[in-house]
Amino acid sequence: MRHSSRSSLILAGLSLCAFATTAWAQGPTDLFLGTNAGNPGVSTGIFDTAIGVNSMAALTSGNSDTGLGYNSLLSCTTGSGNTALGAFSQNDTTNGSANTSVGAGSLTSNTGGGGNVALGAGAMSFNTIGGNNVAVGLNALLQLSTTDFNTAVGTNALVNTTGTKNIGIGLSAGSNITTGSNNIDIDNQAPGNESNTIRIGKTQTAAYLAGVSGVTVASGVQVYIDSNGQLGTLTSSARFKEDIADMAGASHRVMQLHPVTFRYKAPYDDGSHRLQYGLIAEEVAKIDPELVQFDNNGQAQTVRYHVVNMMLLNEVQRQEAEVGTLRALADRQRAELDQQKQLLAEQGARLEKLEALLTRQAEAPKP
Repeated sequence: MRHSSRSSLILAGLSLCAFATTAWAQGPTDLFLGTNAGNPGVSTGIFDTAIGVNSMAALTSGNSDTGLGYNSLLSCTTGSGNTALGAFSQNDTTNGSANTSVGAGSLTSNTGGGGNVALGAGAMSFNTIGGNNVAVGLNALLQLSTTDFNTAVGTNALVNTTGTKNIGIGLSAGSNITTGSNNIDIDNQAPGNESNTIRIGKTQTAAYLAGVSGVTVASGVQVYIDSNGQLGTLTSSARFKEDIADMAGASHRVMQLHPVTFRYKAPYDDGSHRLQYGLIAEEVAKIDPELVQFDNNGQAQTVRYHVVNMMLLNEVQRQEAEVGTLRALADRQRAELDQQKQLLAEQGARLEKLEALLTRQAEAPKP
């Protein structure tokens, strides 16, 4: 054991020997406390602190590392700027740098990964070379090994992911994501492996979002939601469609719908109790189920008014076409009537001439 004039450690009322530990310092900027802590006689690093049996036991030239706990930063050789608090925390880190781990077994398998933050027992414990990940909570990002830029906050958040750029916040958030990437899961486990998906909440019955009401988006489109809670917009371009055909008479059922006035019941009203205009989904479903949105229990929930509007447009166009046909027929009949009037007028004129001729002949003196 080597001692320096600056390596003395005095603990009032305590004996280091009572703990069977060894305190020594490689230089004026290092503090190593514990059997094999700081790799005595070998390490040339500076600003290192190792407290605990085998803490930084393999250190060679790493700088500014802090290990507190049994086997913390055990294998660290050249890695720098690491902080490991807890037994086996960053146990396998060798050349990885700028990692922070707090909790027993946190980042325990990390070797060359850098810029990781793991807070919680078992957090990111299987990561080897993945970098710039953040795991806060018991077993958060547990299975992550080689990928980067994931953020998990909450017990078991993103526990199974091996993808990249995922965000999971809340208990078991995104826990069903495996190889998927670019997901954001907040208080939602996700139904299965997926990518490029945002899921917020699971059991909530109301949602409020500031910055939407009263904000005009002049060039925007309407947002729709399906029975699974997925948001989206309708696309009208032909490149998204197939089997395009004229609606023809398919819209005739819309004329059977029964418009009503109503007021929402108290539990579903905002307090205004205003008079509303619309349709009853159950009634519409009897006429055309395709015009109704059903919930996950198969119950009619609302009318797909945007479809009704298109059917009404088709009916208006059909009626306009019929009116145009009738108008053309009326014009032809009017023209024929005018011709008949003219013919009758001509015939009347001839009759008058004939009558005048007959009158003159009758009045002429007989020879």
